[in-house]
Amino acid sequence: MTSMDTTSDGTTTNAPLNRRNLLKFLIPSVIGVGLFLIPFSTGDTINIGMGMMADALQAFLGGALPAIAVFVLCLSVALTTLVKVTKPGWASEGVFKEMFDVAPLWFGMRILGALFALMTYFQFGPEVVTADFTGGVMLNDLAPVLLTFFFFAALLLPFLVDFGFMEFIGSLVRKPFRVIFGLPGRSAIDATASWMGSGTVGVLITTQQYERGYYNRREASVIATNFSIVSIAFALLVTSFIGINHLFVPFYLTVVVAGLTAAIIVPRIPPLSRKPNTYYEPVGCQLVEKDASDLGVWRFSLIQAVKRAEKAPGPRQLVRHALINVADIFLALLPLVIAIGTIALILAEFTPLFTWLSYPMVPVLELLRIPEAEAAAPATLVGFADMFLPAVLASNIESELTRFVIACLSLTQLIYMSEIGALLLKSKIPLKVWELLVIFLLRTIITLPIIAGMAHLFFF
Repeated sequence: MTSMDTTSDGTTTNAPLNRRNLLKFLIPSVIGVGLFLIPFSTGDTINIGMGMMADALQAFLGGALPAIAVFVLCLSVALTTLVKVTKPGWASEGVFKEMFDVAPLWFGMRILGALFALMTYFQFGPEVVTADFTGGVMLNDLAPVLLTFFFFAALLLPFLVDFGFMEFIGSLVRKPFRVIFGLPGRSAIDATASWMGSGTVGVLITTQQYERGYYNRREASVIATNFSIVSIAFALLVTSFIGINHLFVPFYLTVVVAGLTAAIIVPRIPPLSRKPNTYYEPVGCQLVEKDASDLGVWRFSLIQAVKRAEKAPGPRQLVRHALINVADIFLALLPLVIAIGTIALILAEFTPLFTWLSYPMVPVLELLRIPEAEAAAPATLVGFADMFLPAVLASNIESELTRFVIACLSLTQLIYMSEIGALLLKSKIPLKVWELLVIFLLRTIITLPIIAGMAHLFFF
């Protein structure tokens, strides 16, 4: 039975709050929240349900995962070549055409990713590619995590985004998010999923929401570059590696304060402020934000969620979409991550590029009274290549205060090409490499003084 509520302007709003529709919203949403947004303590670490499933699969497959990654990368090149040469009917339109009939640049990146993986796995070719800290990091450390993590993320994300939970939270927090960040309330889910799971999950959600017409170009660009924070689990890993575990509470408080400040400022200045408020053309705007009127914000939010759940795809359609998402991530995204990540690590490890670029940071760090400024300077910029490199470079710095600052900065910069950057470039969100670099530098400029100030406060 559908109830009718009268709003302040005298109109009626269908509120299908019967038992069946409520359960259609609640059951999948509770599963999604349990899998993506609730942290669990497992031994000495904190993880989420989906992360635990990914870890279990990774433990089960073990040493086979690098070989699986090599096979997937080669399969991507083979299928892309087949589509480009033979133009088969199954790839003449739709998702498979989009997946495999790619521009020469992306085809080249797929070939490069597969070549790097083959060279690393079979240990042939130049050492700059096959070394443990370049190709080895990408194939043996990152690829297994991405394969297992993205597999479950792509399969399980519909529980979080297709059954009304984003509409429910979005309606609840719409006003504060609009006022503070200039964003729809549903973007709170992206941030929370990143915080509890990983930044890549947040970007996946943002990409899907943009391609479905729920975010415009500016909103998607802002959310992907300012709210896709690294997880608590990774934060714990960084503090443990860099030797400041005992300072985790002030460390994470500093990251939150600096990150929120950057999220308020960066979207209000170019290049993000110049992004148009237009939607992805194939779908247009699908988000209709209404006022709660006299219904009350909780009831209004519940009504919006249930209406979305009513339109949710059926099991067969959900499975089809999930498998297509898995194929797209494995065959289109993974090669890009391996190619860009390996190149970035080669530049960081085998060239003085980041050392040269970091020279202007030395007087800045000295002005902020950061000890061992010359040793710390490269670590302030190398995060653009990979999020873990700042921790690696800073691990040998004696000053605990300096290590604290570098660790906090690496978590607030957010843009790193080995993973998030590659994911954004592959997506339809309109962000270019130079824009990602500018956003990375802006976040560094904004957050570094805040982090340094709080560090001096804690180490006083």
